[in-house]
This record gives sequence, structure tokens and C-alpha cells, in this order.
Amino acid sequence: MSQSFTRRRFLTISAASMTCAAMPVQAAETVIWTGRAMGAQARMTLAGPVPKDQARSILRAVEHELARLERIFSLHHPRSQIVQLNSSGILKAPASEFVEVLDLCDHLNMATKGAFDPTLQPLWLAHARSAAQGRIPSEDDLMQARDAVGWEHLRFDAGAVRFGRAGCSLTLNGVAQGYVTDRIANLLRQRGLSDILVDMGEIAALGKHPWPVGIVTPGGDLVSQVTLQDRAMATSAPMGTLLAPEIGLGHIIDPRNTENQPRHKLVSVSANSAALADGLSTAFCLMTRPGIQSCLEQTDGAKLEAMA
Repeated sequence: MSQSFTRRRFLTISAASMTCAAMPVQAAETVIWTGRAMGAQARMTLAGPVPKDQARSILRAVEHELARLERIFSLHHPRSQIVQLNSSGILKAPASEFVEVLDLCDHLNMATKGAFDPTLQPLWLAHARSAAQGRIPSEDDLMQARDAVGWEHLRFDAGAVRFGRAGCSLTLNGVAQGYVTDRIANLLRQRGLSDILVDMGEIAALGKHPWPVGIVTPGGDLVSQVTLQDRAMATSAPMGTLLAPEIGLGHIIDPRNTENQPRHKLVSVSANSAALADGLSTAFCLMTRPGIQSCLEQTDGAKLEAMA
């Protein structure tokens, strides 16, 4: 059983961003791609000056990059590197991207005092299996799962990633979608595109053009509108997907305690990278306001944009 990257963030591009009077006419064009990424339906919107004669080759390059990243990070790809790690407990010669994301996870784990912990996969699976059977997990199930949770059980470097305890497993669903967004944004930069808004679940605004972006709840209510300029943003809403509907348990669960209930219904964070914004928005759903403020002081460039 595995997780998908769907319905955790709720970001929409404001209609104003498509028709801003300050933009030249050709910049009001949009190129839309739909397909699959990380085992789920995905949609990418490029809003900005995308030359029509280059659009096809650009989207083909995007698809190739997505497929490559899926072979690293996707829990849905049977031969991905993360699946290999979870199956055998060790991954030799990990991709540099894998190590880069784990480095970020290490920072996030320390800065959030354990609220962000990708080793919570055994706990997630314990709840998911019980929900699929129409029951609440037993105390024994949860105790066994929690015994395998702990960032300290993971060791990694350029040579290998390994678990130090039996039963451990990893999910990067709280950060990988943002990382993928960053990689696609970098690809577009390399293709010479600028002043582009990339929407792949997380938002990355390239260049110096100010892009209005709306933050909405899972029910579609507008919470806030912010302007992004050469910046990224992510929003997490724990109840956007229910892990265990019968007990009202959302898919963002706390690796530190047994209560699992998030403190906030929605959190939106902007940062210099979508991966950082992604990880912070996930963890902040589980943290107190003083804890969030302390974390922001340790994280250069990150900003809390909305909370509900």
C-alpha cells in the first residue's frame, strides 16, 4: 500500500495572473500539460511567454524529467529507488537527487523538532491498512509501527542510504513534489524561459514578473491572495485527503505522538524553493505558533503566508 501526491495542496492561479495589464500580449498565453507524476494525475500550467514553436519539445523534456524523478522518489514505481530502500533496508549508490532531498529532510527534521519526519511511513501504513479493513488500528499495531519511526534510524551519504532498525521505511511525500517542481522550473530556465509561473501542485514563479496566486481551502473558499516573484509556495491541508474517514484522520499525521490530530486546517508557506516550502507547510500543520516562529527564524527566506 502506498501514498499518492494528490489533494494535499490547494493552490490556484488567480485569473488576474493570466490577463495582467502589465504583461505583453504574448505573455498572456498559457500552455497546459496533463499526465501522471508520482503515481497520480498531474497538471502543469505554464503561464507566460512560451514560444509556440518550442512548446512541444519543452513539454517532452518535462515528461522525460518527470519519468526520471519518478524512478527515484515514487512509492508507486515498483523499481524506484525509494521502493528499493524500503524493501531491502539499504540503497547503494543513490541518485544525487535522493541525497539532496535527504539533506533537506535532515534540516527540516531538526528545525521542526521532529514534526517533519519522513520515517513515519510505518505509522502511515498501519493506519491505512486498518482503514482498508474498516477498523481502527490496535495499540499493538501502533506501538510496533512507532518503534520503527525515527529519523535517527536513517543513515545516508553519497555511497548508500540505509536503515539502522528492522521495519523502517521512508516516504518523501511531504517534500518530493516540491522538489520535482523545482527541478522542472530549473529545466525551463535552462530552456531560456523567464517570467513563467509553473503550477505542478506546488507553485514556482520564475523571473521578475509579479504573479498573483490565490490560496483556497479544499472546499474552494479563498483564504488569501499573495504575489509571488521569483519565489515558490506550497499549501498543506491535512483533511484534504482522509486517511481514515471513519475516525476523521487526515493524511498528515504526527510522528511524535499518538494523538495524530493536526493543529491547523491549512498552512501556506513561501520560500526560495518549492521543496522547502513543501516540507515546512507539511510540518507546520502539526506545530504550535511559537514553534513555527522559531522554525522560521532558523530557515532563511521562508515566510508563513496563510494559516487557518
